[in-house]
Amino acid sequence: MKGGQEDPIDAAEAWAHGGQRVALATVADVRKSAPRPPGTKMAISESGRIAGAVSGGCVEGAVVEAAEEIMRTGIPRLVHYGITDEEAWDVGLQCGGEIDVWIERFDASGSAGPQSGNGSRAITAEFGELSRTGGRAALVTMMRGPRLGAKMLVRADGTHSGTLGDPAADDLAVSQAGELLHSERSELRNAGELALFIDVTAPPSRLFIFGAVDYAAALCTVARALRWQPFVVDPRARFAQAERFPDAEEVIAAWPEEAFDRLGGIDRATAIVVLTHDPKLDDAALDCALRSDAAYIGAMGSRGAQRARRTRLLERGVEESALLRISAPVGLDIGATTAQETALSIMSEIIAMRRGRRGGRLADSGSRIHVAAPLEPTVT
Repeated sequence: MKGGQEDPIDAAEAWAHGGQRVALATVADVRKSAPRPPGTKMAISESGRIAGAVSGGCVEGAVVEAAEEIMRTGIPRLVHYGITDEEAWDVGLQCGGEIDVWIERFDASGSAGPQSGNGSRAITAEFGELSRTGGRAALVTMMRGPRLGAKMLVRADGTHSGTLGDPAADDLAVSQAGELLHSERSELRNAGELALFIDVTAPPSRLFIFGAVDYAAALCTVARALRWQPFVVDPRARFAQAERFPDAEEVIAAWPEEAFDRLGGIDRATAIVVLTHDPKLDDAALDCALRSDAAYIGAMGSRGAQRARRTRLLERGVEESALLRISAPVGLDIGATTAQETALSIMSEIIAMRRGRRGGRLADSGSRIHVAAPLEPTVT
């Protein structure tokens, strides 16, 4: 066997097109401190080639053994790997971590176990193409239930293809996929006798920065390093110059409503940060942001400036409850003094809120280091 840094899906496609039997392993669930998140993939060919990893340790050997059987039978399986703290380091799982890995046979046009049917190959192929081209969608796979391996593709516009074989299961799949599409994380969701894995693919998250100021340039740099797409918006054309923001995806000299429309609108994965310190500009941007589904809205300024801004927005007709969506003063309290440190503070808060955390020192936290396990919805 030999490993590599090749993308698992690309490798699986190439090997399958070359006539080999191929299996695809996907991390479906993790507990404690397993090192790979749900959705992580590893491809295995019948010739022993491997691309990707599911744990970064010797669990890969056990996955390969299971994959060899699945390549022969075509019957997919959800396999659990769990070990004690004492054994953890021997097999690459830190602190006694546990993982569930879904292993299925992969065909050149997509993956599908013998029981999946219902156009699963075409569905998985479309999901793969959306992943490569920066689309947003969720591939739902039944990993426990009467139609093991059945798949449904749920797109960002609400349309879907395929079926899990039961209207109630299909409704649950659409509902759960809708919850996760804009959180941009993959999860195993349990509901009675069913276990559905929602595998989410999404383009890089967008950050709309209103205010072509020095802080915006630093924020673009930090956001870009975190694989976000930063956009700078400011109606003042003399400030909104592309050369001032080399890390911005685009710089737009327009008022917020026009600019946000040109950028395709604001969805539930978009973060907005307002930096201008000019009331007529800040208020216009925040008014637009508060009428949107933005995942995060932050505004720079002192506490006194925030109080004055609150009064102005109320006078504009903004509901008081809506003002609670604004994080102001923006950022986490890390004692930032430079533009770069301030940018780090802002991005840290955005990530913390996205993960449902408040920030602060891990050493002082009694909660899990990694994101908590998902809820277990019930089919009604």
